Amino acid sequence: MARNPGTPVQAGVGLRLQHLAEVAATRPAAAWLEVHPENFLANPHALELLHDIARDYPISVHSVGVSVGSIGGVDRRHLARVRELIDRLDPIMVSGHLAWSTHEGDYLNDLWPLPYDAESVALLADHINEVQDALARPYHLENPSSYLGFAHSTMTETTFLAELVRRTDCRLLCDISNVHVSAQNLGYDAFRYIDEFPAEAVGELHLGGFVAEDEDGPMPSRVLIDTHSRPIDENAWDLYAYALRRFGQTPTLIEWDNDLPDFATLAGEARRADRIAAEALEGVAHAVAV
Repeated sequence: MARNPGTPVQAGVGLRLQHLAEVAATRPAAAWLEVHPENFLANPHALELLHDIARDYPISVHSVGVSVGSIGGVDRRHLARVRELIDRLDPIMVSGHLAWSTHEGDYLNDLWPLPYDAESVALLADHINEVQDALARPYHLENPSSYLGFAHSTMTETTFLAELVRRTDCRLLCDISNVHVSAQNLGYDAFRYIDEFPAEAVGELHLGGFVAEDEDGPMPSRVLIDTHSRPIDENAWDLYAYALRRFGQTPTLIEWDNDLPDFATLAGEARRADRIAAEALEGVAHAVAV
């Protein structure tokens, strides 16, 4: 497929397998769609439907299996399969996680964190460069949702991301809900995090829901869990508006993976993102004009 419709302005929706047949049959209104390639690599029927859908929608590819943080290296066979899919879809963006999810050939159903230090920078930079060379396009790296920090980290997360951008020329996917979740769990200021995020590298934003769980122990606490199973929290919407005023208009995805509602609900969240973006950016334009 040779067409590339360019970067969309309106918010997009994550396309999961449960909605695949509906979208293929009805072509609902959506500015763009994001898919996990791992859902299609071993599913010929789903892949056929996706190719049909891609004729009418811009597609973004968001991998959950390209483990750039694994000490054993990137799985080149998996990467080659992702490249084959990308060549057929010609997506508007390709992204993945600042995390590791494989160990000695086993794929784990989680995204695990890394310490933010010089050794991790070197490891990730090598792997990101390998991924970008293999895919022949920029890779958008997503900030994680965090539940703990490493005592021996020597950099903040934003400094760590900025160094990766400097070494690899990769792009960044700023997950706004992850920022809120991590800030609440680790006790830092989410708005200051946005202020320090490498704005010049941001190519995409994510918004997703989370749940709060009470954690037992000598000092009981409430932990936010990034489940992608709920509507977007009001605090995340506020942070989204703040981020847009700093980053400018940026492609935004509504990410919902578990306890999926109907597609119309996801499209409604995307429309809300568009309204918030219009209000936030209008305020910036008015301030500049004044």
